[in-house]
This record gives sequence, C-alpha cells and structure tokens, in this order.
Amino acid sequence: MSMSHLYGTDGDDGVEMESFEVSDWDLQNEFNPHRQRHRQTKEEATYGVWAERDSDEERPSFGGKRSRDYSAPVSFVSAGLRKGAAEELSDEDSDDDEKPVKQEEIPKEFVPKKLKTGGNFKPSQKGFAGGSKSFVDFGSWERHTKGIGQKLLQKMGYVPGRGLGKNAQGIINPIEAKQRKGKGAVGAYGSERTPQSLQDFPVVDSEEEAEEEFQKELSQWRKDPNGGKKKPKYSYKTVEELKAKGRISKQLAAPQKELSQVKVIDMTGREQKVYYSYSQISHKHNIPDDNPQQPLGKDSKPQGFALPELEHNLQLLIDITEQEIIQSDRQLQYERDMVVNLSHEIQKMAEVLSHEEKAISNLSKVLDMVEECERRMQPGCENPLTLDECAKIFETLQDKYYEEYRMSDRVDLAVAIVYPLMKEYFKNWDPLKDCTYGTEIIAKWKSLLENDQLLSHSGQDLSTDAFHRLMWEIWMPYVRNIVARWQPRNCGSMVDFLDSWVNVVPVWILDNILDQLIFPKLQKEVESWNPLTDTVPIHSWIHPWLPLMQARLEPLYSPIRNKLANALQKWHPSDSSAKLILQPWKDVFTPGSWEAFMVKNIVPKLGMCLNELIINPHQQHMDAFYWVIDWEGMISVSSLVGLLEKHFFPKWLQVLCSWLSNSPNYEEITKWYLGWKSMFSDQVLAHPSIKDKFNEALDIMNRAVSSSVGGYMQPGARENIAYLTHTERRKDFQYEAMQERREAENMAQRGIGAAAGSVPMNFKDLIQTKAEEHNIVFMPVIGKRHEGKQLYTFGRIVIYIDRGVVFVQGEKTWVPTSLQSLIDMAK
Repeated sequence: MSMSHLYGTDGDDGVEMESFEVSDWDLQNEFNPHRQRHRQTKEEATYGVWAERDSDEERPSFGGKRSRDYSAPVSFVSAGLRKGAAEELSDEDSDDDEKPVKQEEIPKEFVPKKLKTGGNFKPSQKGFAGGSKSFVDFGSWERHTKGIGQKLLQKMGYVPGRGLGKNAQGIINPIEAKQRKGKGAVGAYGSERTPQSLQDFPVVDSEEEAEEEFQKELSQWRKDPNGGKKKPKYSYKTVEELKAKGRISKQLAAPQKELSQVKVIDMTGREQKVYYSYSQISHKHNIPDDNPQQPLGKDSKPQGFALPELEHNLQLLIDITEQEIIQSDRQLQYERDMVVNLSHEIQKMAEVLSHEEKAISNLSKVLDMVEECERRMQPGCENPLTLDECAKIFETLQDKYYEEYRMSDRVDLAVAIVYPLMKEYFKNWDPLKDCTYGTEIIAKWKSLLENDQLLSHSGQDLSTDAFHRLMWEIWMPYVRNIVARWQPRNCGSMVDFLDSWVNVVPVWILDNILDQLIFPKLQKEVESWNPLTDTVPIHSWIHPWLPLMQARLEPLYSPIRNKLANALQKWHPSDSSAKLILQPWKDVFTPGSWEAFMVKNIVPKLGMCLNELIINPHQQHMDAFYWVIDWEGMISVSSLVGLLEKHFFPKWLQVLCSWLSNSPNYEEITKWYLGWKSMFSDQVLAHPSIKDKFNEALDIMNRAVSSSVGGYMQPGARENIAYLTHTERRKDFQYEAMQERREAENMAQRGIGAAAGSVPMNFKDLIQTKAEEHNIVFMPVIGKRHEGKQLYTFGRIVIYIDRGVVFVQGEKTWVPTSLQSLIDMAK
C-alpha cells in the first residue's frame, strides 16, 4: 500500500516530507475497525528507524530525512495534465469493481448509522480501504467460545429465565424502543412508554395531572372570553388558629415588658398621634378618613359601590371577636392550670396532715411514758422507778421516737427524772474502795444523754448537754469529798479510780480533777518531803501519776532536784543509796537538766574518789574504782572519760613507766595491762581518748623493749610485746569496723521508704555523708596516690580508702582507723 498521499517529494533529492493534511484515505480508514495494520519486520525491530524499506507501502521514518540544501537553484515540478472525462469515468468503473460487497447486500442491522463526527462520510461511498471483512461477519466469534459467561452467572446463582439480582428483580426482556410519530421533541406526542415498561415498572405517571395544573394556572392570566366577573375569594380562620395566634403573641410579648412604657409618636397619618406603648400601635385600626383621597388616574375607574365606614366597622367587629376568643382561651387555660395547681396543693397538704397526725400520735405516746415515769417517782408509789428501768425507757424513746426525742429538751427531762435516781444510786458510794462502781450505768447514760453535736468541752456546755450536767452536779461532789480526805503518798487507789473512769468522764471534768484537786495535793506534799528523813522514795508516789498528768508534773521537778542536790552535799560515792534514789528520775527529767544535775552534784564526788585511788601493781585496792565505774550508766560517757583522763590515766601511765624502768617481768606487765583494760566497758573503750591512752601504754612498752640494748632482756619479751600490740590494735580495728557496719545498717534501715539516692552505696559515699553532716571538707588530692590508691583530705587529715578501711597518715606509716575516730581527729 502506497503512503504517498501522506508524504511529498522534495524535488531532485527525492526526500520524502511528512504531510499533516487530512486526505480521503484518512477519512476512509479512520472509521474502519478492520483496516489492515502494518506489521513490523525483524529488520525494523533490530534497527528501528534506520532500517531500509523497499516497499512503497511502508511509511518512511523521520530519522531518514536529510537536511534540505537551500543554496541550490529553484527547481519546478510539473503538475501534469488534467485527464479527460472518459478517463475519469473509466477510473470510477474500476473503483466500483474493487468493492467487495454492495450496500444493498449488507444486512440492515449491521448498517452503521450516520456518524456524529462532523464529516460528510456516507455509507454509499467506497468501502474501507484497509478492511478485508464486512459487517456480515460481525459477532461471528461467538461460535468459537465455550459459554464461559453463562457458566459464571450460574455459579453466582443465576437461574435461566429469571431476572438478575438478589431477589430476581431485574428485567427479563430487553428494553424496547417506541418509534416517535413525527420529528417533535420528547413527549410532544404523548407518553412514549411501551407496554413492556409499564409491566416492569408500574409507576403512576403524573404528567397529565401536572399538565392540568399548568393549564389551570395559565388560565388565570388569560381574559375570560365570556366577560364574567371573578368569584370573590374568602379567607377563613378557625378557632384553633386564633388560639394558637394568641399563645404565640403572648409568648412574644412576655419578655418585652420593659417596652410597655415607651412613648411612641406616630406621624404616618394626616395628624400626629402619640402612643404610650408599642402594643397600642399593634392594635391600631385603619380608619377610613385617615388616608387622603388619592386622585384618579387616567385609566382608573371609580368604584361603583364603596362603603369604607362599613368595612372599617366590620373589620373592627372581627378584631374584637378575635380578641374575645383569645381572651377566653387564655382564661380557660388559666383555670385549667389553677385546677392542676390546687390538686398538687391538696396532695401536699394531705401528706403534711398525715405527717402531723403521726407526730401527734408519737408525742402523745412519749407524753404517756414521761407521765408514767413521774407517777412512779412519787414517794408513796408501790412500784418505784429504778435507774435501770429509766435507762430502758430512754432507750425506747431513742429507738422508736428518735425525732421526738431529739426535739425534746433532754436537759430538763433528765433533771426531772434521772437526777433524783442518780443521787439515790451513788448515795453510799466510796470511790477509793470500789472504784468501778457505776461505770457501766454511767456509760449507758452517756450514750443516751450526751449531745453528739457538742464539739467543745467546757463548763459552758452544761446548759446544752444533759450528761455533762449530770456528771458535774451528781458525780463530781463525791469525787471532791474523797480527794479532800485522800493522802498523796497512798496514790494507788486514787490512780486506779481515775483510770477506770477516764473513758466515761468528760475531758474537761477530768482536767478539772487533775488540775484543781490532785496537783495541789501533790505540790503540797513535795514541799513537805525531806529526802534525808523520809523512808518512802518520792518516785514511788509521783511516778504513778505520769500516764495521767504527764506534763502537768513539770512544776514539781525543780523543787525535787533542789532537795536532792541539798541531800547530796555530804554524800560519798561509797553510799549506793543515792544511785537508787536518782536512777528512777533519769528518764523523767529532760536530758539537759539531768546532765546538768549529774555534772554539778555527782561528777565532782567521783573525781575526788579517783584522786584517792592508789595504783599499786603488787597490792591493788579496787573499791574506789568500782564506786566510780558503777555510775557509768548514770552519767554520760563524755563525763566519765573526762574523769578518767584527768584523775586515772596520768597515775596509771606513771606507774607503768616506773615499773618498766626496773627490769620487770613483761608477762606480768601484759597481764596487768589486759586486766585494767577489761575493767572498762566496750562503750568506754571505743572512745578515741581512751584508745589513745591504751595505745600510749603500748607505745611505752614497745619503746622500753626496744631501748634496753646491752642490758638483760627477758627472753621473748620483745616478741610478746609486739604480739600484744598487734593483737590489741587488730581488736580495736575489728571493733571499729563492726561499729561502722552496724551504723551503716541502721542508716539503711532508717532510710527505708526514703529516696534511693540518699542511702550511701559504698564506704566512700558513707564518709562523704558523714563529712557533710559534720561540716568537714572531704575532697580528693589531685595527682597524689599511695600504692595506687587515691588520697583524700578529710579536714586537715590526709587519708586513703582500701577495701572499706580508712588509713590515716601517721608519723612514719599509714594507720587504719575508724570513721568516728576520723571525725574526732578532723574536729
């Protein structure tokens, strides 16, 4: 197939140029689905646009085009000669012979309609140039299939002969077309629905009704050909509409009460009018004479029958009737609401009446019970009322008639009924002999008479609380009488009495007893007490009052200390009775006052005793030392250490030096050293000053052993003393480590529940914590190490830590020490 209709030729060069004009071949093949398509050859697939083409039907590529030489001279192309008519007719005949099928031979259903492409393509033209098949073969592929569509539909539940869809609602027959009569628009010739569509979709067609309504509206604009008058239209309002209008106007006017007194000037008429509310404007009527007469126009016609006064009056009557109807409806609604309100009021009053009747009944029963109690309390009654029976009556009142019981005046009722019975009950009572007598019955009356809402506890509550008044007026006089006859040194019975009543008696009454009755008696007895002559220790009749009185006894402690100090002026430590008298007061006095008392009255006596002590290794008397050590638990450790440093260790070290200078037996010295050290408790030995003294003794013995060169030396003495020194220091180190471990454990236990960061994680953190507690600077020394261990400054002391042990720098070597000793040295 030649493609010359698409390309032109460039003169002598023969270069084909692409033409973009639309030719007849384009129109014929554009709408031919069966036109012959160009198949790509193997050479075209390999070389693409550079492939060589020998056939004229092949379309040249754009890549083969050569550039045009515009410098060449102009060459003209001959257009040829026009053919004659005979030649053109012969060409048409040859073209007709080439048609494969005539138009009349094609079935009607395969003839395509006029294509809406805007062109003039007609079926009568020549056949598609590129097509080799006709419309006869259209759809012939169906006979080569195996009915896969039908099978898929049957798998999805389709039944032949029924409609599609879940409920078989689809149509079975295809949509039918109905031929229109003429060339009018859609619907111009009536309904175009077919009988089949009416059967499948039975929908009422309302087009006729719409047409009638349209014609009816259109007729209103046309002039009546008969010239008749139009019928007048009347507007009616029902009673229900008027009622609804009245309700709406009432709702709208309700929030506008503030506008009811507004002055309004109306200038819409011929004359100015003044209204005093907007409501008057809304009720204004159009009076006929208000509007001026309008001049008649050129085309206007005068009214033949006009009665504006009559129309105004009729309208006024209509408005008045409407207002009367609205007012009647409102009055009716008001009366209905009043009926509902009164019915609710009747119901409430009935409930109140029943409640009042019940209250009256309960009050009458309560009054009968009270009158019965008064009758039985008369002197000549055969069945007198007892306190237990009265308590049961009050319990009944509280359980069954609680509201009436709370409303009544319990104070007056108790005064009239309970007080006489209570006096009779406690008439022969002795509190010191039978201290628990009446506690149960008084506890029962407390629950019955005490005011639960009473929060204060003072004498002002007597007028509002029946139980407090009962205890103050009936029970309290017996207590006053018994306290007046009571001896303070016989405190056991009185303390037991108050202990048994402490949970029953009101707090303010108990405070009055302790402050106004008990304390003055004790104070008077303390003033008359003499520690030198009285055989009964004072703590035996003062200390039992501590649980009840506690801080109330503080004013008694100062005179007691003064009298004890006067008694100790001539005391000697050999008398152990002083310790027996003072020991019970250690936990009673405050720590500061107790330490001051010991330093002033006991420590000087013990120092004098130590001064009298003679240290003799050959014949030692230990009585004076025992007298001092026996006070270890009474005086503080610092006071005892001070006594030993001042009065004991100087003499002891002096005796040791003199003994070592006379060729002694070192075994005896070792035993003597260990014996004296065993006389002290661990708490005293742990003190840094005491350890320093014993370490000083060890240093003296070591110097004595090492300095005796050339003289006689006891065999093994040097080794024994060195072993003793090593053993003692190891014991001190172990004891200090154990103390530090206990202290760390105690700190860990106290820190349970606190933040985890506050508990030291290692020994270094513990040292840092202790340094912060005692305001001591603890920091590393930069660039300084000892045996690979970092050096630290603890105050003015240089230390290092090795496996949980603190080493302090001495004169020649590093000495292990405890944390407490380190703190003492740093201070």
